[in-house]
Amino acid sequence: MPLSDKRSGDRDTNYHQYSGSTGGTLILGDCIDKMRCMPSRSIDLVMTDPPYLVNYQSRDGRSIANDQDGSWLQPVFTEVYRLLKPNSFAISFYGWNKVDEFMNAWRQSGFRVVGHVTFIKKYASSQSYLAYSHESAYLLAKGNPAKPAEPIRDVIEFRYTGNKLHPTQKPVAPLRQLIRSFSKPGDVVLDPYAGSGSTAVAAFLEKREFCAVEKMPRYFNIAHQRLQETIKTPIRRFPKQVPVSPIKQVE
Repeated sequence: MPLSDKRSGDRDTNYHQYSGSTGGTLILGDCIDKMRCMPSRSIDLVMTDPPYLVNYQSRDGRSIANDQDGSWLQPVFTEVYRLLKPNSFAISFYGWNKVDEFMNAWRQSGFRVVGHVTFIKKYASSQSYLAYSHESAYLLAKGNPAKPAEPIRDVIEFRYTGNKLHPTQKPVAPLRQLIRSFSKPGDVVLDPYAGSGSTAVAAFLEKREFCAVEKMPRYFNIAHQRLQETIKTPIRRFPKQVPVSPIKQVE
């Protein structure tokens, strides 16, 4: 996804472009600034894992940029909405205890909430009043996109990555399921909070073009190395039909 010459003038951007069956672009910088350089209605799907606004720190002391306050929320999702084509989707992870701030930003930007996905873990990330053993994301719609012919379940297994590449690293497999369900081959998938590049890897493996933006040079470089290895030796793609257990209808 190239930067728009008309909207930008940002000629010193640090970025990598990748070729392959689809390929894509990895950009270093603040996602609000970089998205403002991109043309409107140029993205088919947004899938992102933004900061949860919880001042997170991992057990080994790693932290997340912009995780202290939500001043960036509205500007980010205003740009996300502008960039999406009509009748398309955005999928956003969020912090459950800050859901009011996320929901307000999504709705003020123009999105409709059309679904919610729970990712079940076999371990607890932390403990307080409960042992927190899941992640969550909302499915957001711009306009009235068509419904999938075979909707996936709204509860998905979430295998532990070890967080070796990023303190909140997401597994690729569930991201691939979502990309398959809410976009088609050849589409452009944007992730404004790329981290270690999980969304970009998932998009490539599902034959979508990716555009990923990461603010922190450390993770930008990790994502670049990961994408180079993935594109050189891609993981086996999912078959056309992924077997799933039938959903029992309750009368």
